[in-house]
Amino acid sequence: MLVGAGGAVVGAAFVGTLHLLEQVLWPTHWANWTHLLVLIGVGVAVAGLIKVLGSPGDMELLVDNIHISGGPDDVRSLRALIPISLLCIAAGGAMGPEAPLVQTTGTLATWAAQRWGLSTDDSRILAITGMAAGFTVLFGAPLGSAIFALEILHRRGLQYYEALLPAVVGSLIGYGAYALVTGAGLKPIWRFPAAGALRGQDLFWALGAGLAGAVVSAAFTYLCTALRWAARRVPPFTVPVLGGAVLGALAFWSPYALTFGEAQVDPLIAHRALATVFVVAIVAKLCGTAVTMASGWRGGFIIPLFFVGLAMGRLVHVAFPGSNEVVLMAAFMVAVNTGVTKTPLGSTLVVTQMAGLQLLPTTLLAAVVALLVTSQVGLIHTQTERARPVEGT
Repeated sequence: MLVGAGGAVVGAAFVGTLHLLEQVLWPTHWANWTHLLVLIGVGVAVAGLIKVLGSPGDMELLVDNIHISGGPDDVRSLRALIPISLLCIAAGGAMGPEAPLVQTTGTLATWAAQRWGLSTDDSRILAITGMAAGFTVLFGAPLGSAIFALEILHRRGLQYYEALLPAVVGSLIGYGAYALVTGAGLKPIWRFPAAGALRGQDLFWALGAGLAGAVVSAAFTYLCTALRWAARRVPPFTVPVLGGAVLGALAFWSPYALTFGEAQVDPLIAHRALATVFVVAIVAKLCGTAVTMASGWRGGFIIPLFFVGLAMGRLVHVAFPGSNEVVLMAAFMVAVNTGVTKTPLGSTLVVTQMAGLQLLPTTLLAAVVALLVTSQVGLIHTQTERARPVEGT
């Protein structure tokens, strides 16, 4: 309960500060050429902050620490992570606040566990609870956020089952505390149109969405891997600066290459558009997110992947008007995200709370198919089996 409430306060402070910075740095406030200079300037600032404050860490390191020692050893990485991630997201980097916020709440929960003298197992439970609180601040879905925090540690489903109820409690406390502190209300981040009556053929559409979403998530994984390899071939200080320049250049092609997509979802749902608009939105967001990640800019790829899946659902509906558009959007959202994060249950619960729980069967089918197809493809390399005690010890 304490970790959940603390996560809500940290989340409110993080999101509030982010909104303040967005009023100055957000892409819509600038012409493309001017914003290109802003992005390059942020790249210089990121490189300087890393030089002065040290590495900000990432989700891979957090996951690895939770497996090995129950959580991060100290909070020093947050000195760099918080300012760097706030700058990167506010300036329009194509990654969202979910990873930095979850890394922050998980790290602070571990710090509290260490101060309370808890065991490694109990520290791990609190770290997962802190992560769940961070997720629910952004998604507004307490149960889905708790399961998401558990699943993201592994490639084949949650395994620290003893942390499930503490994570749910922490997520609920964080959800309620955040709603009270910010006045945000009890609602998810997006609202979908009504899905209407479902038909048997919707299961086949969900199956196809799972397969297609898996292909896109695998392509995104390989693109990120290739760009990371290329980034290691240039001097480290220049990588964030080069990333800012590339992002600024992509913005001349499409505005969808910038920002993590949260503010772009509602217009994409509401407005009719040609198929080419959705194709450009998908490719631009995937490229922008991959460049953001490879260049050392901090942020999360969950919300951008949800955006890509939603655009894919609308694209398929344009090609096949007889299909159920909401079924397609929800199925593609979970499929693309699950193919990268390996979180079928958490992704399904988060999305169906927005789109309607009647979509649970079709959405879950797409998630499981994507998980199976991408079982040998991973972007978070520290997702492993839980450590098991040696027999007889």
